[in-house]
Amino acid sequence: MALWGHPDFRRLWTGDTISQFGATVGMTVVPLLAAGVLDATPFEMGLLAAASTMAFLVIGLPAGVWVDRVRRKPLMIAMDLVRAALMISVPVAWWLDLLALPQLVVVSLAVGVCTVFFDVAYQSYLPSLVGRGQLVEGNSKLQASMSVAEVSGPAVGGYAAQFLGAANGVLATGLGYLSSAFFLARIKTAEPVPQRHPDPHLRREIAEGLRFVFGNVTLRMIVACTGTSNFFHGIQNAVMVLFLLQVAGLNEGTAGLVLSAGGVGGVLGAAFAHRIGLLVGQARMIWLVPVLTWPFTLALPFVSDGWGLVLPMLGLAVTMFGVVVYNIGQVSYRQVICPDHLLGRMNASIRWVVWGATPLGALLGGVLGSWIGIVPTLWVSLAGTVAGMVWLLLSPLRSMRDLPAGDSVVAHG
Repeated sequence: MALWGHPDFRRLWTGDTISQFGATVGMTVVPLLAAGVLDATPFEMGLLAAASTMAFLVIGLPAGVWVDRVRRKPLMIAMDLVRAALMISVPVAWWLDLLALPQLVVVSLAVGVCTVFFDVAYQSYLPSLVGRGQLVEGNSKLQASMSVAEVSGPAVGGYAAQFLGAANGVLATGLGYLSSAFFLARIKTAEPVPQRHPDPHLRREIAEGLRFVFGNVTLRMIVACTGTSNFFHGIQNAVMVLFLLQVAGLNEGTAGLVLSAGGVGGVLGAAFAHRIGLLVGQARMIWLVPVLTWPFTLALPFVSDGWGLVLPMLGLAVTMFGVVVYNIGQVSYRQVICPDHLLGRMNASIRWVVWGATPLGALLGGVLGSWIGIVPTLWVSLAGTVAGMVWLLLSPLRSMRDLPAGDSVVAHG
């Protein structure tokens, strides 16, 4: 495909792959560190899970304005360096016998702030780097890296926590962010100078981005679907590690292996998303594939050691196949229809809702886990996640086959 011969995209891709691997290791070992070493309660686990994504809710909207005002590559490099320093502070504190749960919460919150800026900038940077005609291919390759990381990262993180100590596993996350900054710095393509807003004003610029997103009925339905699913996935994040360790009786390594199963499906989803789009339509795959795959996540509560791992891991793999195909399709749709000067605010507005829902779900998950128990809370989270796809069935995507032409903007209504 065309992007194999694009040197700067390869640099972005390489850096992102290493960063994603480190991040997925960290996402596994930090909860394991809290639950297995610091003896965190269900509520504390919910607080920790909420801290990692709370920044999307708090600063997501102004972040979009700031991203639209500056060059995106230097911003991404700076955020990688700060995230690296924050994550490396965890093993340093552990080596000095100073690590406590409040530090994990603060680090997760601060890393989340950096991630808000990095992710909004990254999704806004890609169209200028590869062109709108190659967005599906570019997003597929980047999503493939994320999926490979989701396969290997949790398993590596789980076994690292078991044999080396969870705090030491966090070091890989910090090194991954440093590597990402190195490869981003080597990108040579000149980034266009951001357009100056004729009337720069934070509230008015935020409102402009919100009007673009919520004035478009298709984007509204995509936001509703992703936000609903993320809210209930946040509930799942609060109790998932406790379920695997305390209810299913798995050790840290096996728990990491279970969590990595979804990444196998994600790799396949990224590999086949482009072909699926050609076969059924790039717009149609956004709703059709979730309908066929997301219900398989309901196999997860039946996990047990030995052969009892097979069905739940298969269910996770099928589900993540559908999630990745959905994400590639809907992100590409957003990037295609949005004007360049609104990309940062469009991405920030959407992430404010869909990622802002995650910490709210995580807090509720901590409360529910303490109130009704871990297993009932897990069932609530899985049922709600699957129900999110109903929004797609009510959207105009049902009557579309492919994405709009590269420079067209879907009419508001």
